[in-house]
Amino acid sequence: MKIHIKYMVSIRCKMIVKDALNKLGLRHGTVELGEVEIKGQMTPEQYNQLGVILLKSGLELLEDKKAVIIEKIKNTIIEVIHYSDDLPRVNFSDYLSEKLHYDYTYLANLFSETTGITIEHFIIAHKIERVKELLLYDEFNLTEISYKLNYSSVAHLSSQFKRVTGLTPTFFKQLKQYRRRIPLEDV
Repeated sequence: MKIHIKYMVSIRCKMIVKDALNKLGLRHGTVELGEVEIKGQMTPEQYNQLGVILLKSGLELLEDKKAVIIEKIKNTIIEVIHYSDDLPRVNFSDYLSEKLHYDYTYLANLFSETTGITIEHFIIAHKIERVKELLLYDEFNLTEISYKLNYSSVAHLSSQFKRVTGLTPTFFKQLKQYRRRIPLEDV
C-alpha cells in the first residue's frame, strides 16, 4: 500500500515520516519524497493517527488523485534539482512524462490549473534557489554552476537569476543581507 504526503520535500521530512510510522508500529518499505510504501495492512485508526502526527510537523496525507500527481511533479523536480549531482540532459517535459507515466500536456495543464503557475516557472524558481545555495557554499564558480544546472551559458543563468531575484549572481554573493534562501516548501 502506498500513501502520499504533501510538503515532504527534504531528508528531514523523510526522518519525521519514518519516526511517525515507527511510533505507530507500521512497517514500511521505501520512504521517498512525497510517497511511502506501507508493508501489511493499515487500519483506519492508524491512518488517522498518522495524519494527526504528520500535521503537527507541517505535513499532510493526500487522498485526492490530482493532488497526488501535483505533489509527484513537485517532488520529482525538487529531487532532481536539489538532491542529484547533475540534472538530466533531456528536457524536463520528457523526464517528467517518463518518470510519472503521464502525457506532459496533461501534467502541465493540471499543474497550472491547480497551482496557478506553470511547471516551467516552478523549475526556474527551484533552479534559482539551487544557484543561491551553490553560490553561498562557494564550492563552484558560475561556469560550473551553469553547467551543473544545465543552463546553455553563464549569460543565460545570470539573466534568469537577475530576472527572478533582481540581483546579479555576483552581487548576490557579495551582499550579506540578501544571502538568505527560501525554504523549499515555499518556493
